Amino acid sequence: MDIIKMGMAGVGAVLLAQFFRQQKPEYAFLIDLACSLLIFAAVLFQMQEVFSYIGSFSSYVNIDRSYFLTVLKMIGVTYVAEFSSAVCQDAGFGGIAAQIRIFAKLSVLALSMPVLYAFLTTVGEFL
Repeated sequence: MDIIKMGMAGVGAVLLAQFFRQQKPEYAFLIDLACSLLIFAAVLFQMQEVFSYIGSFSSYVNIDRSYFLTVLKMIGVTYVAEFSSAVCQDAGFGGIAAQIRIFAKLSVLALSMPVLYAFLTTVGEFL
């Protein structure tokens, strides 16, 4: 199970970073960053499986493929924003982390507008 491996890597990195935090805080940050990048890479490999399922969904359901891609973009935006926000927060830059989260929320809102418009159009046709 990959989650056990990632959990163990995360806990190990935290323990190692805690050891270095008092003497060399820059090492603790680098350990944190390296572990975060490792988990980020693992997530990207997992997303390949999600992409294959979405491809099969779109062949069974008569829905425009662009809606599936929009949802994937939203997932990507939120994951990248959370990742970069957490790194900034760990480095002590809470203001930048908050701005990244706000930008991500607005980006997801902008990405969702075409889907919302199509939904409202479909509902309007039924009425």
